[in-house]
Amino acid sequence: MAKTSKTMASEAAKKTEEQSTPGFAFGKENYVLMFIGVVIILLGFILMTGGGSKDPNVFNAEMYDFRRITLAPILILVGFAVEIVAIMKRPKD
Repeated sequence: MAKTSKTMASEAAKKTEEQSTPGFAFGKENYVLMFIGVVIILLGFILMTGGGSKDPNVFNAEMYDFRRITLAPILILVGFAVEIVAIMKRPKD
């Protein structure tokens, strides 16, 4: 059976209405991953702090330990990677 122009127009209106309905860009899982990424980045920056000396004439070798030179930057990069995954992941409908 052929559809009438009125039913075709109403179906087209429903489709455009469904497509134009605003919603959240991300799902709950995306927001949870974003939060985890931010926490990892903040942890990396917190681990990077300290180790300085109040007296500029005194050398403090603590500034160049494993935690500040290696661990903290790796955590920051991992946090950014988690953020990228959180943004790129498709939300479940």
